[in-house]
Amino acid sequence: MMPPRFQCSAPKGRPARRHARRGAVFLSVALLLVLAGAACGGKQQPTTAARPSTTAKIEIVSPTPGQTVNGSTLHVVLKLTGGTIIPTATATPIGTNEGHIHLYDNGSIVSMAYGTEQDISLTPGPHLLEAEFVASDHISFSPKELVSVHITAQ
Repeated sequence: MMPPRFQCSAPKGRPARRHARRGAVFLSVALLLVLAGAACGGKQQPTTAARPSTTAKIEIVSPTPGQTVNGSTLHVVLKLTGGTIIPTATATPIGTNEGHIHLYDNGSIVSMAYGTEQDISLTPGPHLLEAEFVASDHISFSPKELVSVHITAQ
């Protein structure tokens, strides 16, 4: 017994040439997509410029670690040694010891301070307060200059 033979034929009512043409167009488009993907995949990504480092040191003077504070407003006092706080209008070029301070409460930014004293709002409960001295373009130095304290608000 002979195995059945299969034939590729055009659907009823359509000439075989039109069916073959569609197949060729599909293969051509697929080939173009593969070639385009290969060309894009080999492209080098632009390198990011190295971040400047800083010798400046930041410290949270108040509140102190573990402190329990009362009220919904907290007065934060910071100390910056070896750095200069400048406004973002003077962001170019980026200086190694020039920038400003980002203040975070439980991971969310609450202030972009241009000074070392700031009042922030607090809700009752535990808080992780962080202060970071950042470059004048709002991006961290490398490595980050970041300090933190855990406090509780009542």
